[in-house]
Amino acid sequence: MTSLNSHGLRFAFGTLTALPVRVSRWDRGTARAGMLCAPLTGLAVGLLAAVPGVLLLLGGAGPLVAAVASAALPAALTRGLHLDGLADTADGLGSARPAEDALRIMKRSDIGPFGVVTLLFVLLAQVAALFELYGRGWADGALGTVAAAVTARLALTLASRRGVPPARPEGLGAAVAGTVPPLGGAAVACAVVACCAAAGAPLGGYGAALHHALAVLAGLVAAQMMLRHCVRRFGGVTGDVFGALEETAATAALLVLSLSPG
Repeated sequence: MTSLNSHGLRFAFGTLTALPVRVSRWDRGTARAGMLCAPLTGLAVGLLAAVPGVLLLLGGAGPLVAAVASAALPAALTRGLHLDGLADTADGLGSARPAEDALRIMKRSDIGPFGVVTLLFVLLAQVAALFELYGRGWADGALGTVAAAVTARLALTLASRRGVPPARPEGLGAAVAGTVPPLGGAAVACAVVACCAAAGAPLGGYGAALHHALAVLAGLVAAQMMLRHCVRRFGGVTGDVFGALEETAATAALLVLSLSPG
Protein backbone atom coordinates (compact mmCIF):
# COMPACT_ATOMS: atom_id res chain seq x y z
CA MET A 1 0.00 0.00 0.00
CA THR A 2 2.83 2.39 0.85
CA SER A 3 4.46 1.66 -2.50
CA LEU A 4 1.16 2.22 -4.31
CA ASN A 5 0.64 5.54 -2.53
CA SER A 6 4.15 6.61 -3.53
CA HIS A 7 3.55 5.70 -7.15
CA GLY A 8 0.14 7.38 -6.97
CA LEU A 9 1.70 10.65 -5.85
CA ARG A 10 4.23 10.39 -8.66
CA PHE A 11 1.41 9.74 -11.12
CA ALA A 12 -0.56 12.74 -9.85
CA PHE A 13 2.32 15.22 -9.93
CA GLY A 14 3.81 13.78 -13.11
CA THR A 15 0.59 14.01 -15.12
CA LEU A 16 -1.13 17.07 -13.60
CA THR A 17 1.87 19.39 -13.21
CA ALA A 18 5.10 20.23 -14.99
CA LEU A 19 7.15 19.60 -11.86
CA PRO A 20 10.12 17.26 -12.49
CA VAL A 21 8.50 14.05 -11.25
CA ARG A 22 9.05 10.79 -13.12
CA VAL A 23 6.02 8.51 -13.49
CA SER A 24 7.35 4.97 -13.04
CA ARG A 25 4.03 3.09 -13.16
CA TRP A 26 1.06 3.56 -15.51
CA ASP A 27 -1.49 0.93 -14.48
CA ARG A 28 -5.08 1.26 -13.30
CA GLY A 29 -4.21 0.89 -9.62
CA THR A 30 -1.64 3.64 -9.83
CA ALA A 31 -4.05 5.84 -11.76
CA ARG A 32 -6.68 5.34 -9.06
CA ALA A 33 -4.24 6.30 -6.31
CA GLY A 34 -3.00 9.23 -8.38
CA MET A 35 -6.43 10.70 -8.99
CA LEU A 36 -7.33 10.33 -5.32
CA CYS A 37 -4.16 12.34 -4.61
CA ALA A 38 -4.99 14.98 -7.24
CA PRO A 39 -6.06 17.65 -4.69
CA LEU A 40 -2.55 17.49 -3.22
CA THR A 41 -1.16 18.65 -6.55
CA GLY A 42 -3.62 21.50 -6.40
CA LEU A 43 -2.38 22.38 -2.93
CA ALA A 44 1.22 22.50 -4.18
CA VAL A 45 0.34 24.55 -7.27
CA GLY A 46 -1.87 26.89 -5.26
CA LEU A 47 0.78 27.56 -2.63
CA LEU A 48 3.42 28.23 -5.27
CA ALA A 49 1.03 30.52 -7.18
CA ALA A 50 0.16 32.48 -4.05
CA VAL A 51 3.79 33.31 -3.24
CA PRO A 52 4.44 35.88 -6.01
CA GLY A 53 1.02 37.46 -5.50
CA VAL A 54 1.62 37.94 -1.78
CA LEU A 55 5.20 39.18 -2.26
CA LEU A 56 4.14 41.67 -4.92
CA LEU A 57 1.28 42.97 -2.79
CA LEU A 58 3.47 43.31 0.32
CA GLY A 59 6.17 44.92 -1.82
CA GLY A 60 3.87 47.75 -2.84
CA ALA A 61 2.37 46.49 -6.09
CA GLY A 62 -1.34 46.82 -6.64
CA PRO A 63 -3.86 43.97 -6.35
CA LEU A 64 -4.16 43.74 -10.14
CA VAL A 65 -0.45 42.92 -10.53
CA ALA A 66 -0.71 40.37 -7.73
CA ALA A 67 -3.78 38.84 -9.36
CA VAL A 68 -2.07 38.48 -12.72
CA ALA A 69 0.94 36.80 -11.11
CA SER A 70 -1.19 34.30 -9.19
CA ALA A 71 -3.25 33.52 -12.30
CA ALA A 72 -0.21 33.12 -14.54
CA LEU A 73 1.90 30.84 -12.39
CA PRO A 74 -0.48 27.85 -12.43
CA ALA A 75 -0.37 27.96 -16.22
CA ALA A 76 3.43 27.89 -16.07
CA LEU A 77 3.42 25.04 -13.56
CA THR A 78 1.34 22.94 -15.95
CA ARG A 79 2.91 24.21 -19.20
CA GLY A 80 -0.54 25.51 -20.11
CA LEU A 81 -1.85 21.93 -20.29
CA HIS A 82 -5.22 22.64 -18.69
CA LEU A 83 -5.75 25.87 -20.57
CA ASP A 84 -4.97 24.05 -23.81
CA GLY A 85 -7.50 21.38 -22.85
CA LEU A 86 -10.10 24.07 -22.16
CA ALA A 87 -9.50 25.66 -25.57
CA ASP A 88 -9.64 22.32 -27.40
CA THR A 89 -12.82 21.32 -25.59
CA ALA A 90 -14.42 24.65 -26.44
CA ASP A 91 -13.55 24.12 -30.10
CA GLY A 92 -15.00 20.60 -30.00
CA LEU A 93 -18.21 21.70 -28.30
CA GLY A 94 -18.57 24.74 -30.51
CA SER A 95 -18.12 22.83 -33.73
CA ALA A 96 -21.61 21.27 -33.58
CA ARG A 97 -20.12 18.25 -35.35
CA PRO A 98 -20.77 14.56 -34.54
CA ALA A 99 -18.72 13.15 -31.68
CA GLU A 100 -16.01 11.57 -33.86
CA ASP A 101 -15.50 14.76 -35.87
CA ALA A 102 -15.49 16.88 -32.71
CA LEU A 103 -12.83 14.64 -31.15
CA ARG A 104 -10.70 15.01 -34.27
CA ILE A 105 -11.01 18.79 -34.02
CA MET A 106 -9.88 18.61 -30.40
CA LYS A 107 -6.75 16.66 -31.35
CA ARG A 108 -5.53 19.35 -33.74
CA SER A 109 -2.56 21.42 -32.61
CA ASP A 110 -4.15 24.76 -33.53
CA ILE A 111 -6.77 26.69 -31.53
CA GLY A 112 -9.97 27.81 -33.20
CA PRO A 113 -12.13 30.87 -32.52
CA PHE A 114 -14.23 29.16 -29.84
CA GLY A 115 -11.08 28.22 -27.97
CA VAL A 116 -9.59 31.71 -28.18
CA VAL A 117 -12.75 33.42 -26.94
CA THR A 118 -13.18 30.91 -24.12
CA LEU A 119 -9.58 31.31 -22.95
CA LEU A 120 -9.91 35.09 -23.02
CA PHE A 121 -13.02 35.25 -20.87
CA VAL A 122 -11.94 32.52 -18.44
CA LEU A 123 -8.59 34.19 -17.77
CA LEU A 124 -10.26 37.59 -17.44
CA ALA A 125 -12.70 36.13 -14.94
CA GLN A 126 -9.90 34.54 -12.91
CA VAL A 127 -7.83 37.73 -12.83
CA ALA A 128 -10.87 39.86 -11.95
CA ALA A 129 -11.81 37.54 -9.07
CA LEU A 130 -8.24 37.44 -7.75
CA PHE A 131 -8.05 41.24 -8.05
CA GLU A 132 -11.07 41.49 -5.77
CA LEU A 133 -9.58 39.01 -3.29
CA TYR A 134 -6.14 40.65 -3.18
CA GLY A 135 -7.90 43.99 -2.79
CA ARG A 136 -9.18 42.71 0.57
CA GLY A 137 -5.70 41.72 1.71
CA TRP A 138 -2.88 39.30 1.06
CA ALA A 139 -4.44 36.52 3.16
CA ASP A 140 -7.70 36.57 1.17
CA GLY A 141 -5.82 36.52 -2.10
CA ALA A 142 -3.48 33.72 -1.07
CA LEU A 143 -6.22 31.53 0.37
CA GLY A 144 -8.42 32.11 -2.65
CA THR A 145 -5.58 31.06 -4.94
CA VAL A 146 -4.98 27.87 -2.98
CA ALA A 147 -8.67 27.01 -2.58
CA ALA A 148 -9.32 27.40 -6.31
CA ALA A 149 -6.35 25.21 -7.23
CA VAL A 150 -7.39 22.47 -4.82
CA THR A 151 -11.01 22.61 -6.00
CA ALA A 152 -9.86 22.35 -9.61
CA ARG A 153 -7.94 19.13 -8.98
CA LEU A 154 -10.71 17.73 -6.79
CA ALA A 155 -12.99 18.08 -9.82
CA LEU A 156 -10.62 15.74 -11.67
CA THR A 157 -10.83 13.19 -8.86
CA LEU A 158 -14.62 13.14 -9.11
CA ALA A 159 -14.53 13.04 -12.92
CA SER A 160 -12.44 9.86 -12.70
CA ARG A 161 -15.11 7.98 -10.76
CA ARG A 162 -16.57 4.72 -11.91
CA GLY A 163 -19.37 5.12 -14.42
CA VAL A 164 -17.71 7.92 -16.39
CA PRO A 165 -16.41 6.38 -19.65
CA PRO A 166 -13.45 7.46 -21.78
CA ALA A 167 -14.20 8.98 -25.17
CA ARG A 168 -11.09 7.41 -26.72
CA PRO A 169 -9.30 4.12 -26.08
CA GLU A 170 -5.99 5.95 -25.52
CA GLY A 171 -4.66 8.98 -23.71
CA LEU A 172 -4.97 10.32 -20.17
CA GLY A 173 -8.75 10.13 -20.24
CA ALA A 174 -8.68 6.40 -20.94
CA ALA A 175 -5.96 5.84 -18.34
CA VAL A 176 -7.90 7.37 -15.44
CA ALA A 177 -11.57 7.12 -16.44
CA GLY A 178 -13.56 4.93 -14.08
CA THR A 179 -10.67 4.30 -11.69
CA VAL A 180 -11.92 6.15 -8.61
CA PRO A 181 -14.46 4.35 -6.39
CA PRO A 182 -17.44 6.63 -5.59
CA LEU A 183 -16.99 6.33 -1.82
CA GLY A 184 -13.29 7.16 -2.10
CA GLY A 185 -14.02 10.21 -4.23
CA ALA A 186 -16.75 11.35 -1.81
CA ALA A 187 -14.39 10.97 1.15
CA VAL A 188 -11.72 13.07 -0.55
CA ALA A 189 -14.33 15.70 -1.47
CA CYS A 190 -15.59 15.94 2.12
CA ALA A 191 -12.02 16.29 3.40
CA VAL A 192 -11.26 19.09 0.92
CA VAL A 193 -14.45 21.00 1.72
CA ALA A 194 -13.77 20.70 5.45
CA CYS A 195 -10.15 21.83 5.10
CA CYS A 196 -11.07 24.84 2.95
CA ALA A 197 -13.77 25.84 5.43
CA ALA A 198 -11.32 25.54 8.32
CA ALA A 199 -8.72 27.59 6.43
CA GLY A 200 -11.29 30.30 5.75
CA ALA A 201 -12.50 30.57 9.34
CA PRO A 202 -9.62 32.82 10.56
CA LEU A 203 -10.61 35.41 7.95
CA GLY A 204 -14.07 35.92 9.42
CA GLY A 205 -15.34 33.16 11.63
CA TYR A 206 -18.23 30.89 10.68
CA GLY A 207 -19.34 33.15 7.85
CA ALA A 208 -15.99 32.98 6.10
CA ALA A 209 -15.78 29.23 6.69
CA LEU A 210 -19.19 28.73 5.09
CA HIS A 211 -18.23 31.05 2.23
CA HIS A 212 -15.14 28.99 1.39
CA ALA A 213 -17.04 25.72 1.66
CA LEU A 214 -19.70 27.05 -0.72
CA ALA A 215 -17.00 28.19 -3.14
CA VAL A 216 -15.58 24.67 -3.31
CA LEU A 217 -19.05 23.20 -3.82
CA ALA A 218 -19.83 25.76 -6.53
CA GLY A 219 -16.67 24.81 -8.37
CA LEU A 220 -17.57 21.13 -8.20
CA VAL A 221 -21.12 21.75 -9.39
CA ALA A 222 -19.88 23.80 -12.36
CA ALA A 223 -17.38 21.08 -13.26
CA GLN A 224 -20.04 18.39 -12.93
CA MET A 225 -22.33 20.27 -15.31
CA MET A 226 -19.48 20.55 -17.81
CA LEU A 227 -18.67 16.86 -17.35
CA ARG A 228 -22.24 15.75 -18.04
CA HIS A 229 -22.38 17.88 -21.16
CA CYS A 230 -19.06 16.56 -22.47
CA VAL A 231 -20.02 12.93 -21.82
CA ARG A 232 -23.27 13.44 -23.74
CA ARG A 233 -21.46 15.29 -26.53
CA PHE A 234 -18.31 13.20 -26.92
CA GLY A 235 -19.35 9.89 -25.41
CA GLY A 236 -16.91 10.20 -22.51
CA VAL A 237 -13.90 12.08 -21.18
CA THR A 238 -10.52 12.88 -22.69
CA GLY A 239 -7.41 14.61 -21.41
CA ASP A 240 -8.72 17.83 -22.96
CA VAL A 241 -12.01 17.47 -21.10
CA PHE A 242 -10.09 17.08 -17.85
CA GLY A 243 -8.33 20.37 -18.59
CA ALA A 244 -11.67 22.05 -19.21
CA LEU A 245 -13.09 20.67 -15.97
CA GLU A 246 -10.08 21.92 -14.02
CA GLU A 247 -10.36 25.47 -15.36
CA THR A 248 -14.15 25.49 -14.97
CA ALA A 249 -13.96 24.46 -11.31
CA ALA A 250 -11.18 26.94 -10.51
CA THR A 251 -13.00 29.84 -12.17
CA ALA A 252 -16.34 29.10 -10.49
CA ALA A 253 -14.69 28.81 -7.06
CA LEU A 254 -12.85 32.10 -7.52
CA LEU A 255 -15.98 33.91 -8.65
CA VAL A 256 -17.90 32.75 -5.58
CA LEU A 257 -15.01 33.76 -3.30
CA SER A 258 -14.90 37.18 -4.92
CA LEU A 259 -18.48 37.86 -3.83
CA SER A 260 -18.81 39.77 -0.61
CA PRO A 261 -19.52 37.37 2.28
CA GLY A 262 -22.06 39.87 3.57
